[in-house]
Amino acid sequence: MDFGLVLQTDPPASEVVGLMRRAERNGFRYGWTFDSAVLWQEPFVIYSRVLEHTEKLIVGPMVTNPGTRTWEVTASTFATLNSMYGNRTVCGIGRGDSAMRVAGRRPNTLARVGEAIGVIRDLAEGREAEVDGQLLRLPWVQDGKLPVWMAAYGPKALALAGQKADGFILQLADPYLTEWMVKAVRTAAADAGRDPASVTICVAAPAYVGDDLAHARDQCRWFGGMVGNHVADLVSRYGEHSQLVPEALTAYIKERHGYDYSHHGRAGNPSTDFVPDEIVDRFCLLGPAEAHIEKLRALRELGVDQFAVYDMHDAKEATIDAYGAQIIPALTR
Repeated sequence: MDFGLVLQTDPPASEVVGLMRRAERNGFRYGWTFDSAVLWQEPFVIYSRVLEHTEKLIVGPMVTNPGTRTWEVTASTFATLNSMYGNRTVCGIGRGDSAMRVAGRRPNTLARVGEAIGVIRDLAEGREAEVDGQLLRLPWVQDGKLPVWMAAYGPKALALAGQKADGFILQLADPYLTEWMVKAVRTAAADAGRDPASVTICVAAPAYVGDDLAHARDQCRWFGGMVGNHVADLVSRYGEHSQLVPEALTAYIKERHGYDYSHHGRAGNPSTDFVPDEIVDRFCLLGPAEAHIEKLRALRELGVDQFAVYDMHDAKEATIDAYGAQIIPALTR
């Protein structure tokens, strides 16, 4: 199993770079960040510094979207980083939640996401692609490589990830839901004539190592609110009791009343008081190192290739170090 670290690009950028370097020293292979231009600093600028100050770390957004940048700009940015640092990027992509809504726009359609996956990958790898009716190619790209991984929850998005993406990003660590969604992605891949095993599976969730479970829950409750934004979209589209979406995912948002993006992804988010302890425990990894190892082994048995740690709480360094000392060795032996 691979491990990734997920951060917000809060200033100062030097702290983001420092945490990524610390992660690499502790055995993490991927460094991810949020991508929301109004709420945080520009991640692609910071990626350049992270790549310069690490040796093998692979970096990318969790997740970008096809609406805030033109596709040729996104592809060119990745291709430039790859040219400078040797194909050490990955493109996580989705419909766009905070990045689009904070700017007063609706999230992108799945059709647009699916088209963007192919175009961005083709351009970044030096192939010709059509953008707005115009055939384009980046003539300077040589031996470029850009895996594109898609974040998804709903049945249509899961199918699209299986049909077109190189990887699937699931932003929760509940084994039951993981099994359900991984099966949907791999079934779609097989139906599309692809090798289901070729789709990399990445589970991303907050992790907090320690014995004070109540404190850990309070530090990670924000995650249930963030996931709740996507779940609310699913309920709006499919209804509360649709057989297309597991009730184990949707039931907890009944008491949800709006969401303030100014606290997005932050411990103490006041918009997440509707999230019960049971959801925090299911969606996140909490408790002593042994509890993390046990849950990660279960996820690995379900086909998860990477666990990406959302490190947004009051123990960033301690979590990275605990994973490096105890948890990553247990899962990579």
